[in-house]
Amino acid sequence: MRRHAIIFWTAITLAALGIISMLFNPSTRNYVLIPVIVVGVVYLLYKFPPRTKRHPKVKPSKRTAAKLAAKNNGVRKSSPPSKRKQYPFQVIEGQKGKSDPSDDLPKYH
Repeated sequence: MRRHAIIFWTAITLAALGIISMLFNPSTRNYVLIPVIVVGVVYLLYKFPPRTKRHPKVKPSKRTAAKLAAKNNGVRKSSPPSKRKQYPFQVIEGQKGKSDPSDDLPKYH
């Protein structure tokens, strides 16, 4: 386990040194700068996601609130349904699970 950590951190250090050296070299700066900027932007968007547009809540007027209250008070809720529903089906006993008592052989070998 420790060996894998040493290899991982050595690779990360060498990659960081390679990127830094490429940034200071004028001929390879353009090839490295764009991916570094893209990775930085993705990281910032991940760390600080943009807020979605939230519509402000509209407070209903007194008249609308009164109408809603009157509507909710006038409607009576029905009684809660029973725990089991009654279906018009009937269970028919089949022969699949039954076997003769004289048959002592196992079903599967």
